[in-house]
Amino acid sequence: MSKLLSDKIIQVLLPLPLVGVFDYLADENLNLKLGDFVTVPLSGREIQGVVWKLSPGKKDVPLTKLKYILRKSELPTVPSSLMDFVQWVAGYTLSPLGSVLKMALSVPRKFGKEKKKIFYRLSTDVNTKLTTARKRVINAAVSDMPMAVRTWAEQAIVSEGVIRGMIKAGQLIPVKVSGEESFLEPDQEMPRATLSDEQQIAADHIIVKQRLGTHQTILLEGVTGSGKTEVYFEAIAEALNDKSSQILVLVPEISLTAQWLDRFKERFGAAPVIWHSEMTPAQRRRTWWATIRGEARVIVGARSALFLPLQNLKLVIVDEEHSQTFKQDEGVMYHGRDMAVVRAMQAGCTIILASATPSLETMINAENSKYDWLYLGERHGSAELPQMKSIDLRHHKLKSGSWISTPLQNALTENFKNGEQSLLYLNRRGYAPLTLCQSCGHRMECPHCSAWLVEHHKWDRLECHHCGFNLRKPEGCPQCEKKNSLIACGPGVERVAEEVATLFPEARLAVMSSDEISSPSVLKEVIESIERHEIDFIIGTQIVTKGYHFPMLTLVGVIDADLGISGADPRAAERTWQQLEQVAGRAGRAERAGRVLFQTYQPDHPVLRALISGDKDLFLEQEATAREAQNLPPYGKLASLIISGPDKNNVIIYCKMLSRSAPHYKDVKILGPVAAPISYLRGNYRYRFLIKANASVNIQNELSQWLAQITMKRGVRIQVDIDPYSFY
Repeated sequence: MSKLLSDKIIQVLLPLPLVGVFDYLADENLNLKLGDFVTVPLSGREIQGVVWKLSPGKKDVPLTKLKYILRKSELPTVPSSLMDFVQWVAGYTLSPLGSVLKMALSVPRKFGKEKKKIFYRLSTDVNTKLTTARKRVINAAVSDMPMAVRTWAEQAIVSEGVIRGMIKAGQLIPVKVSGEESFLEPDQEMPRATLSDEQQIAADHIIVKQRLGTHQTILLEGVTGSGKTEVYFEAIAEALNDKSSQILVLVPEISLTAQWLDRFKERFGAAPVIWHSEMTPAQRRRTWWATIRGEARVIVGARSALFLPLQNLKLVIVDEEHSQTFKQDEGVMYHGRDMAVVRAMQAGCTIILASATPSLETMINAENSKYDWLYLGERHGSAELPQMKSIDLRHHKLKSGSWISTPLQNALTENFKNGEQSLLYLNRRGYAPLTLCQSCGHRMECPHCSAWLVEHHKWDRLECHHCGFNLRKPEGCPQCEKKNSLIACGPGVERVAEEVATLFPEARLAVMSSDEISSPSVLKEVIESIERHEIDFIIGTQIVTKGYHFPMLTLVGVIDADLGISGADPRAAERTWQQLEQVAGRAGRAERAGRVLFQTYQPDHPVLRALISGDKDLFLEQEATAREAQNLPPYGKLASLIISGPDKNNVIIYCKMLSRSAPHYKDVKILGPVAAPISYLRGNYRYRFLIKANASVNIQNELSQWLAQITMKRGVRIQVDIDPYSFY
């Protein structure tokens, strides 16, 4: 008993979907600190966790019942700012604390002992008589930093055979090192691009704010092609002056940033450290270790990079801050942009929100002086904004089986004859969104979701874009069994590409959609072929809106400008405006003038009027007025409860229990339950509640008290989504 009395009770947080922490006994010789990684026993297995508190929790468990912490890891401690962030995200999203911690620790073998590896550094005694290739290797050396054979070859742009030859000749010396290979550090002293007066003013303003050393949120708004990236590159260079600083750049989709990565390497002499879900386990481990040690200086990643163990965060940048892909819609539901502001606030550093089409939430914060607001209104260099025009499909009727109107076809023909590139945009993957039987009317639906199967002509398959179910397209109707009766309805990008190939048989085409772009390397090849003008027509989904710069692209045609313009989603009009403005911005980004044509049945819709007139301020003002009248974000608060399970009756029973216990407050309105628009998803039935509240209401408290009254029913799952962006 004396040993128990001398030992400490420590609270450990485990990366499991559990609400709180666990009490463990710690041998006083462990000398534990907050944030230490430890291994503890749990239900007959060993699991890694984090020391969360150095004091006991509830004292209703006898000391003799507590288990001992098994060992302490040699890893650096979790930064206190990350611990605060995990706690804050859990509270805001009403998620189990352990589920949020898991996002910060989702790295294989992070606690394993570091392996010894052999890298190579430049010898101090190198023969001056060298081949051209070997001279390039010497010039590629970064002081005396050891590097792997592959890294030497990549840095010097030579074959690995050249490197191995230098090793054999003693010109590269082996060095045994622990752990993973270091990343090359960016060099802020590299020559920069020449900034315009407008860009320089913006860059200087940001640097002044950075040097204050306090939290600042800055909206960097600029028309497409205005050079926002070069401006925040100056902020990165400033932050790199602190030799221990780390910089985080969030992008909507890391796989779509090939041009950005090239520009970064050209500006700073080394690629940034990358973080995203498609990395191999070894790549994730290397990046995570480099981050917690402070060796990863500039990390560019998707929203999950927010949960990396950054030791000395000095700058956060959210590029394309308006993008809906920053919203996590499964598991812990959070918005990457909003959480990035919190992360920067807790770290006490500057955050830059960059966009040509800022979200209404960000604009309101800027107008209310919560954020600094910088605006770049001119395209960089000699480029001018494209001319925009609508094609009224009520007058220019489409031919049967055709999706390109006569005016758009004429413009494409003219552009092709001039040797310029054209982009056709349709935010719909596949060949056709619906396949039905023209005999009995049967529609091909997913057996696991209440959704149509999308036809993919290239692979002769029908696929569900929600759960991934797919099958070969039947020869006959499964319902009436009539042969050759299934027909495609509506267009997808594949069908538009087929029409372009018929109209321009000698043209070179590229389809850019997530079905065609299977990896970042494939995307890079497509982009480079467009840059070399080996492509005449690009047909793409929203992938093509991600900031690409193609000098010969002078015409953008939007196949269906009405797609997604209205619906139950309160952000539908805003999101459509953003997508169309972004895709329009691909035209005329160099010396040649650009133009944009929108095919629409609603040319008088506020979204189309704003795009064509260039009066986005009027559109956003109307959008803000409509949201305020309905008490919708950013003027009110929204939350969503999604109740789901494989047994429909159990789901309905649970919804009724929730409905009966729903609170009745003047400033809170609860709508539902109703079947979700996609009421059957991945084998689960789904119902929704929508909670609307005044801005002054602590909606998390209200929801917590409400949900605490109900005992969870077996087989029923409840998801809480604070400020939902999806309403399916």
